[in-house]
Amino acid sequence: MISFCRIIGLLGLALLISACTLPRSAALQSEILANRDATERTFQVVAVTRDSVTHLRAWPVTGWKGQYRWFNSDRQPDSSIIQTGDRLNIVVWDSEDNSLLSTDGSRQESMPPIEVSSSGTIFLPYVGEIAVRGLTTPQAREVIEQNLAQIAGSVQVQLAVEGGRNNSVDMVGGVAAPGRYPLETRNTKITTALALSGGVSASLRNPLVRLQRGSEIYETRAKDLLSDANRNVTLRGGDQITVVEDDRRFNVIGAAQTQSVIYFESEHMSAMEALSEMGGLAGARANPKGVLILREYEPQHIAPGLAGPDFQQVVFTIDLTNADGLFAARQFPIHPNDTVLPTESVVNSFRTILSLLGNVVGFSTTVDNL
Repeated sequence: MISFCRIIGLLGLALLISACTLPRSAALQSEILANRDATERTFQVVAVTRDSVTHLRAWPVTGWKGQYRWFNSDRQPDSSIIQTGDRLNIVVWDSEDNSLLSTDGSRQESMPPIEVSSSGTIFLPYVGEIAVRGLTTPQAREVIEQNLAQIAGSVQVQLAVEGGRNNSVDMVGGVAAPGRYPLETRNTKITTALALSGGVSASLRNPLVRLQRGSEIYETRAKDLLSDANRNVTLRGGDQITVVEDDRRFNVIGAAQTQSVIYFESEHMSAMEALSEMGGLAGARANPKGVLILREYEPQHIAPGLAGPDFQQVVFTIDLTNADGLFAARQFPIHPNDTVLPTESVVNSFRTILSLLGNVVGFSTTVDNL
């Protein structure tokens, strides 16, 4: 039977030894933040709480633009935009007698199909060239009526548009069958084009759909496109569609269940979601009061005060042992290239020393019950 005094002595020895540097799988919070109050510090330490998280979310975004740019649901592209090569079928109605636009006393005149020229215009007798490229069908009809009104004040126009040679889209990559695909109708959706090209390649991790229209580029995650009908936009001839991998990621090290590179599974990820993705903290090894997030800002992001960080390198700290920290973790965003580091618990080092001493003096059972 080990005497009480001997146990106390061994505990004191354990505390002394644990104060030294021990081999560990993660650093202690006190070690990483040792220089937080130094005169010439090179990084900033910020506690993430419910009081601070609102203004921290307004700090500059690092690692990417902050969101993917896609079409607003109330401003989706109009598929009836007229383009070069389209054919316009025009029927002119005129109630005036002896009209220049009608023959044999008829009140209407059907013109031969007119192709939109490379300059974006059509030619009409008595009027000349009319610019129609880039207009919707109703807009083009109104412009044609306005021009014809110069020679026939009561004229009305009926207009139908047939897609021309430029009425196709290019499926560039990331699909089973890349190539050029004609738009079957003026109301062809992007999911239809993806289906016609064989669908998104199964080899892509977290696929991202990228649509280029002229000089503008729009992006959305494939699973968001498929789950949200408002994102299923109408295509225009000349659109180019590429499916690529969403390569945004963050690192996990320290006392976590998983130490690896983790890719974003959604457009945005909170600290709480990041903890779930990495399998949570590593049991008794982790210090739930010391979950650290290391982030590197750009020089132009420095804005002391509430507007931004004081230093380029910032260590955010989260305490998961109280409701304040838990709710803050649900709101605090993880940025691409962040490092999530759950620190080691001091108790774990102490238990390690006790275990070693216990094996020597024969009270390992006592150690396990501590």
